[in-house]
Amino acid sequence: MKSAIIIGGGHNGLIAAAYLAKSNIKTTVLEKRHIIGGAAVTETISPGFRVSRASYVLSLLRPAIIKDLQLDKFGLTVYPRNPSSFTPIPDRTFSHPQSYLLLGNNSAENYAEISKFSKKDADNFQKYESWLETYATAVSKLLDTPPLEIRQFDRKSSPLRNFRSFLKSNGLSDLKETFYALNHIEISQIPEFVELMTAPASKILRRWFESEPLTCTLATDSVIGAMLGPKSPGSSYVLLHHVMGEINGVRGAWGTVKGGMGAVSNAIAESAKSLGVQIRTNSTIEEILTTSTSSNPKATGVRLKSGEIIKADVILSNATAKITYLDLLDEKTLPPEYVSAVKGISYESATTKINLALSRLPNFQAVPNKGGNVAGPHHQTTIHMGPDTLDSLQKSYEDALCGSPSRNPVIEMTIPSVVDSSLVDVKGTHVIYLKATLFIQYTPYSYFKTEESKLSFANRIFDIIDTRYAPGFKESIVQADILTPPDLEREFSLTGGNIFHGAMGLDSLYFNRPVSVGPSGYRSPIRGLYLCGSGAHPGGGVMGAAGRNAAMTVMNDLN
Repeated sequence: MKSAIIIGGGHNGLIAAAYLAKSNIKTTVLEKRHIIGGAAVTETISPGFRVSRASYVLSLLRPAIIKDLQLDKFGLTVYPRNPSSFTPIPDRTFSHPQSYLLLGNNSAENYAEISKFSKKDADNFQKYESWLETYATAVSKLLDTPPLEIRQFDRKSSPLRNFRSFLKSNGLSDLKETFYALNHIEISQIPEFVELMTAPASKILRRWFESEPLTCTLATDSVIGAMLGPKSPGSSYVLLHHVMGEINGVRGAWGTVKGGMGAVSNAIAESAKSLGVQIRTNSTIEEILTTSTSSNPKATGVRLKSGEIIKADVILSNATAKITYLDLLDEKTLPPEYVSAVKGISYESATTKINLALSRLPNFQAVPNKGGNVAGPHHQTTIHMGPDTLDSLQKSYEDALCGSPSRNPVIEMTIPSVVDSSLVDVKGTHVIYLKATLFIQYTPYSYFKTEESKLSFANRIFDIIDTRYAPGFKESIVQADILTPPDLEREFSLTGGNIFHGAMGLDSLYFNRPVSVGPSGYRSPIRGLYLCGSGAHPGGGVMGAAGRNAAMTVMNDLN
């Protein structure tokens, strides 16, 4: 029986393990933390308060994975988010009698909401969503297959030999799915598609809309988790990336997971264990072992911090490319050009995550509470605060380029305990997620050198919410768990605090992920060593595609 080791028990690693076990490969997952799940974990920050500590909402998890691994059977339950967004607008900005924008899945209600700011935008909104879905449908097909391996083509070889090599590196099913995806785009649509993939989000959004509340709300999806502004080239692809998922068959929908994001990882782990996967926590890997530093080395196993050596036929790393190739390997085993390319990966982070325990619901001036802790529809969704125009959103990004957090940061808040009471065991309280770059942007890694700088920044965020949007918010805070980019790196091994395992620019996607030299996709220059995390195609988010595709690549190679 063939054997495999998975480095890291994040969702991609667990998914890869489950698929390998389904193919009768003896698989062991080694996780350095005390808990599995990577960034998709539920942890207790205070007695009675459990939070999705890093990732917080679900949409991108591939439907095929949910079906293949029977995740519903193993406890995965998702509450679709409706409304989808709430944007309170301070009176100082717009003099509308109803100073907020509330969007959901009801077309008539969306039309009425958007019409408060622009009749033209209301007319265009559903057309825009349909237009975007056309391209999201096509691109999403590429998520479920490994990128085509084309670097083996050699102009000195015969066409027949090149073709045979191409077929050997790319499974027939992968070729079929790739061409099926491309077939969703008409030839006449290619120029528009290329523009969508490369243009600034501001260019695309301004073509469709004129009102700032709607445009700025939509533009946040183009920058979330990325060190980009809405006027940055390529930001429109990030916009597309965030609408490629689905919940219960509804394209672009997002949801709250019952029990927090750790329930996603736990369901995958239970499925994997039912297939025979062994999962070990508190197992820190010090080194990936190889046969030699010759021109054709092969991975043979790993050495743990404890000194234990575990051997396997193949090793799949769910860690970042930097950790995998530069920290766990002897650089001499890799081609110099590959090492240089890995060192050149951008791990700039824009994100800070703040988890809070609150004593009461926020009371927004735009939609005052009707009494006590009675939640309204706007408490059940993502709440957008901060920049309220495209220009101010761009300025927020430009502030961070100078090395300091934005003076007017992007803040996105969710209150999952409103829809999932299992997260709170203390009566009358709520757990709140304050996103600061994964919903509080922008917060440069280099700024947070002391505990004082972290606390000062968090207090400034609380003051903004308290003074502009929800008076009394700050005094309702029971406890705060503040995760700046250095904290995300330390706690979850996210290099640079980058939640996507590396930038998601067009130069770092598809067969250029993680790098443009050497093998593409999941293979590495070391035989038997593969990348199965978000640093490989198709990138970040709780998607699982990288884990599944990597496992398929391994099985293709072993066969």
